[in-house]
Amino acid sequence: MSTHHHHDHDHDHHDHAHPTQPDIDGPLTYHQKLEIAIRELMIEKGILSADEVRRTVEAMDARSPAGGAKVVARAWNDPAYKQLLMSDPSKALNQVGVEVGLYKLVVVENTDKVHNLVVCTLCSCYPRAVLGLPPDWYKSRAYRSRAVREPRQVMAEFGLEVPDDTTVRVHDSTADMRYLVLPKRPKGTEGWSEEKLAAIVTRDTMIGVAEARAS
Repeated sequence: MSTHHHHDHDHDHHDHAHPTQPDIDGPLTYHQKLEIAIRELMIEKGILSADEVRRTVEAMDARSPAGGAKVVARAWNDPAYKQLLMSDPSKALNQVGVEVGLYKLVVVENTDKVHNLVVCTLCSCYPRAVLGLPPDWYKSRAYRSRAVREPRQVMAEFGLEVPDDTTVRVHDSTADMRYLVLPKRPKGTEGWSEEKLAAIVTRDTMIGVAEARAS
């Protein structure tokens, strides 16, 4: 983490190990054609069946933020688990049955003093195993460029006002390093079960554009 200025945000630049992907707001004609050609060829050659392709896509689409929500809820209720989550996220996620994959996952904690926001400026790198599929706005060029330049304004548009005395930190995801925000536990949730806590942890709270709410 680079040093940050008070009331300002810092932005960690990393080289992406993969090519910049086209924006979601433009047609992916070349890549779509390529994907269809490869898929049809693999089916034709008997390497994959159409049913296997369908099942794989279904499994990818079924991934949801539930894994991340469970992890956050457990961290709120169990200080030892939270310590493990901050120091060895992959191990902590494996304990609740979530496989992170090949990338390194970094967990950043929101407190009264620091608010973390996650973006991927070059494409839309995103911890799918933990958060499911990225929302369209996360992949949009507008969010990716503005979240770095004016994070407070972007969060305000999501309805999140970050106090002036809270430092905002913007984290840039890459092909081999992704971020998960551990949201602040809302007041009034003392004694809640892990299941009840998980229900108030949304995908947006784990990206940093929203705060978890007790009601």
